[in-house]
Amino acid sequence: MSKCPMASPDPFREARAESGVLACEFQGETVPMILRHADVRAAAKDWKTYSSDAPFRVPIPSEETMRSMRQLPIETDPPQHTEYRKIVEPFFKRSKESETIGRVEALIDRLVEESMERDMVEVVHEFALPLQSHALTYLLNVSEAEAATWISWGVHVFHDGEDGAKKGRALEEYLHRMFDAAKQSPGEDFFSALTQAEYQGRKLSREEMMGYANLAFAGGRDTIIHSVSSIIAHLARHPDDFDFIRGEAKRAVHAAEEFFRVYMPLTHIGRVCPVESDVHGVPVKTGGRVSLGWASANRDETVFEGADEIRLDRKPNPHVAFGFGAHLCLGAPLARLIIRTLLQALSAKVAKIDLLDAVDNVEERSHYTRHNGFESLRVRFERIG
Repeated sequence: MSKCPMASPDPFREARAESGVLACEFQGETVPMILRHADVRAAAKDWKTYSSDAPFRVPIPSEETMRSMRQLPIETDPPQHTEYRKIVEPFFKRSKESETIGRVEALIDRLVEESMERDMVEVVHEFALPLQSHALTYLLNVSEAEAATWISWGVHVFHDGEDGAKKGRALEEYLHRMFDAAKQSPGEDFFSALTQAEYQGRKLSREEMMGYANLAFAGGRDTIIHSVSSIIAHLARHPDDFDFIRGEAKRAVHAAEEFFRVYMPLTHIGRVCPVESDVHGVPVKTGGRVSLGWASANRDETVFEGADEIRLDRKPNPHVAFGFGAHLCLGAPLARLIIRTLLQALSAKVAKIDLLDAVDNVEERSHYTRHNGFESLRVRFERIG
């Protein structure tokens, strides 16, 4: 196995070494991004200083114009967060059940087989997006036919294609229809469960139900899609790593974790300071935001030996690709299942991946530029034998 360098430079290296924080401008607000692994993990656990009780302001940029409700449970703090999270945990735990695992394996097997029959596949929209959408139907226990609608929304439910506010309204209209249908004829699906769920001895309000559903569709969508496309591009560019994974089935598990570390799809996430604070030397006013720099923490050279190298057998691997603390990503088991299964299927069926054309997705901000997945990625899968 090679210890190959990452394809893109670390835009946070200097600031991480010098001060551990990078003051960035977002929507007219100076937001200090916390960069060091230890500091990011400490801040993620310290919800009293760095609060998530901030509707619309946890994502950066903020989403006031794109949705009308607080996303649950992510935009709350303990103990409310703990109670809200328990309501939907059973659905996210479905990723560990044999039935869901089998369906994801069959889905990926089908997508790989179909791709090998073609001279070219555009990975982002023709492979990763359908993979994410169909797998989500298994998690939410809804008809797989719903995936066609979800695929039509594109890579990101707000930021892909049409105006974000317009797309946000379309998503909300869809969710209202699903909740109305579930209320009229309840079943065993995610929407029905929320119409019957209780929080602190009362039924959930429609706004609370919408908050859960909005996050379910917005939170783990582009992240999985960018992860899938980045990994396929890596295997095309580094066939020796492809051979390494193919050499032993269990290698896919550690390889997946390293891919999560190096191709971290979410650069950072916001928190709000309830009182005036000093964030590693940067003053933040009461109600001002900070951000937790997941991508920077994952390349902290004081934690990861050869942090700028991709080592598919890296152990231990304390990455923070799924967050840390109380808000650890609910969708992490599904993401792990998808990537592990994808690596195993590609290793078993595909001899070689030819990269035909790639257009990087570039996150350009006032104080950094970061390559994050692809706008489009065209490849050819060559079948074994």
